[in-house]
Amino acid sequence: MEKGLNLNLKNMLEFKGKTVLITGGGSGIGEAMACQYAMKGTNVILTGRRMETLEKVQQKCLALGVQAWCRTVDMEKPESIDALVEWINAEGHKIDFLLLNAGISQRALTLETDISVDRRLMEVNYFGGIHLVKALKDMFLERGVHIAVVSSVSGVFGFPVRSAYCASKHAIHGFYETIALEYPQIRTTILIPGRIHTDVSRNALDGNGKATGIMDPGQANGYDVDKCARKAIKAIARGRHQKVIGGFDTIMVPFYKYIPCLFRLIARNVSAR
Repeated sequence: MEKGLNLNLKNMLEFKGKTVLITGGGSGIGEAMACQYAMKGTNVILTGRRMETLEKVQQKCLALGVQAWCRTVDMEKPESIDALVEWINAEGHKIDFLLLNAGISQRALTLETDISVDRRLMEVNYFGGIHLVKALKDMFLERGVHIAVVSSVSGVFGFPVRSAYCASKHAIHGFYETIALEYPQIRTTILIPGRIHTDVSRNALDGNGKATGIMDPGQANGYDVDKCARKAIKAIARGRHQKVIGGFDTIMVPFYKYIPCLFRLIARNVSAR
């Protein structure tokens, strides 16, 4: 019991009075984690493409007694990311945690997906995040930032109608595993959610780059986003390098690792939506 209390106190001190920068903070996992951080006393900088959604999350965080700011940022545009960094430096913000959550998914067969869609997913899901990290490198090296990046089970293995999404998430693993090995002062936690109940499938792009507007049944019945956020925060507090989060669908991860023939049988026959 005493050990558990000491661990909880240590976890609280890990977050209290610190500042987290969250990309894609206006909805889904980003919104849920912003509130979890705020509940632990962490000040929050929210970024995303829509100010109205960011401001709603900002109000929730302010109500929890922390400071909260919001900025519109398009992770597909380097100049937008650079403007965010200029604002951070001008305001004197010191970042302790970075949560890279902004991203787009896909629902189209590989050879029916225009190359522009592949490039867009890589820009938003991968290049945008590493651009931000490199732009803030001096602060990160000085302060020893903890980077948490939202990947996916699709970053562990390939899966039908998600080729570009899988590729972008696989790239995330390679980059953030490497940076943690190269720089001891930078910690990373790669969050690997399964199907979480968010609008990610509704916002997913078809082969021509248009949002499908369709909620996948698997997503509609997905794991609760607030539970996902709580487990993610706990993994970050414990310094976990990776954390798989979700329901029964995450069983595909050990299948892929230990019984690959069973994984392929299931992946080929399970509904990909």
